[in-house]
Amino acid sequence: MKKISRREALKIAALAGGSLLLPVGLQYRGYAQRTDERVEPFTLPFHTPPVLNPVSSDSTTDYYQVVMQKAQVGVLPGRTTEIWGYNGMFPGPTIRQSRNRQSILRYINNLEVHTSVHLHGMPSLPQYDGYAEDLIPPGYYKDYVYPNPTSAILWYHDHALGQTSRNVYMGLAGMYIVQDNEELSLPLPKGDRDIPLIIHDKQFASNGSLIFDDQGQHSLMGEIITVNGVPWPRMEVANCKYRFRVLNASISRSYRLALSTGDDFTVIGTDAGLMAAPVNTQNMRLAMAERYDVIMDFSRYPIGTQVVLQNLGLPNNDNFGNTNVIMRFDVVRSESDNSSIPNTLRNIQFLPESSAVRTRNFTFDHINSVWVINGNGWNANRVDANPQLEEVEIWRLHNPSGLWFHPVHLHLIDAQILDRNGTPPFPYERGLKDVFYVGENETVRIIGRFRPHLGKYMYHCHNMVHEDHDMMSQFEVGQGGINPMSAPAQPLS
Repeated sequence: MKKISRREALKIAALAGGSLLLPVGLQYRGYAQRTDERVEPFTLPFHTPPVLNPVSSDSTTDYYQVVMQKAQVGVLPGRTTEIWGYNGMFPGPTIRQSRNRQSILRYINNLEVHTSVHLHGMPSLPQYDGYAEDLIPPGYYKDYVYPNPTSAILWYHDHALGQTSRNVYMGLAGMYIVQDNEELSLPLPKGDRDIPLIIHDKQFASNGSLIFDDQGQHSLMGEIITVNGVPWPRMEVANCKYRFRVLNASISRSYRLALSTGDDFTVIGTDAGLMAAPVNTQNMRLAMAERYDVIMDFSRYPIGTQVVLQNLGLPNNDNFGNTNVIMRFDVVRSESDNSSIPNTLRNIQFLPESSAVRTRNFTFDHINSVWVINGNGWNANRVDANPQLEEVEIWRLHNPSGLWFHPVHLHLIDAQILDRNGTPPFPYERGLKDVFYVGENETVRIIGRFRPHLGKYMYHCHNMVHEDHDMMSQFEVGQGGINPMSAPAQPLS
């Protein structure tokens, strides 16, 4: 009897489950010709997303406006692709803001689907956190208020209940960077050497349209790796140090990044900002929604050197012809470089285990064809944990399966990894984070302080297919917090 692959088994499950009913405008993989073999890696130029300027400002606040809309864009050579983008682009424009200066973002929904916007990594009040049931209908807008209390790499993306994977896959994602004077005073690369790298895999039909195939509500794995919306780009660099703010915006794919030269790169920050000290590593695991702040030093290479950013692969990812590479850096010119990497980046007060008032256990599993946490799917009327304001807790995140991994995201708070199956976290993970890679048959213990707001906040797997079906729940900090549905979207006049 022929042995079938995990991928073929998922196809059979998808067909049996009737998953051919797909969103309008999205095609099914089985009816489309693969395009990855016709997109040659490293032939298209690198692109940096534009920075969004505020429409107005006052003494405390910058006001922005973003329109969610369809657009026809040229992702593949000679073809156009319909996306749903913030201001009609993928990724959306980068927002750069100063620490403790308030932002108010007006999101206008000109799409034909409901949306919700989550600024991932921001300790927002509940009504501005992108609660999954707090939707912006077509023809409506909502103003989100962000306090920006911490310098970090954040990202904004859709969070609509049951539709997050589709909406983000269609393009609703962008980077948001908060900086302060302390960080800016460090001699790190700046200006045009401080660059977002937003990694996202996609699947295209032969006519250029996007294919959405979640393999029977299991995972979505694209054949084409894009960086800032460009398939396998080629970036021309000087023989200098560059700072890359790396985000995995993929729906279900994780990566293990490495340079083709085998050289180290330097990790200086995690999801929630700079680390205490830099960490050199030859490779780095990158789960969906994780962000890492990385320095790559091209001064060691002669002019003419080509350095490929590789994907060495991780378990339970579907590999295709060129998913083992991400982009290429071409060292083409010589420039002066006065940047350096300090031995100390910032002071972080890590929480001792003894400060935790309790430990909670959460099991992420697949039961009766549903992705669940402790056996439960999403229920807006259920609260799974009720830590009090300023309390410290340890959460044990357990994955009993060898077939899947779960990047677990907690809204509102930053936390630190204590251990993974009893062993210390990777050196480059030893900062403050809000996404935690819970690998196959792993238990990851994290510790965090529940602040600064009262109220209900979500936690979920950031495989967005799992999140949609139904691996998401909520905790509530204290009592009497603001209702997350208390600032509904308003109709356009």
